[in-house]
Amino acid sequence: MTLPRFILGDNTDFPEAIFVIHTEYPRFIINLQNDEVEWLEDFDPSDEEELTEESAKLIDEASVFYDREVARYQE
Repeated sequence: MTLPRFILGDNTDFPEAIFVIHTEYPRFIINLQNDEVEWLEDFDPSDEEELTEESAKLIDEASVFYDREVARYQE
């Protein structure tokens, strides 16, 4: 199965939360309501610098994805 790079997630137990799931490495779920990130990978400490740079970029991309999806729903 081919998955999209980002997926929107919703859960009635968290009615205010806006979840975006990143399905490629490094996999994570971000709650755009509070920018809390849950990583779905185990990382080696030597990867920390690269991960810090990459994660900021990916989180920005997740926000852009969400904005694009919401705009498409409003059309």
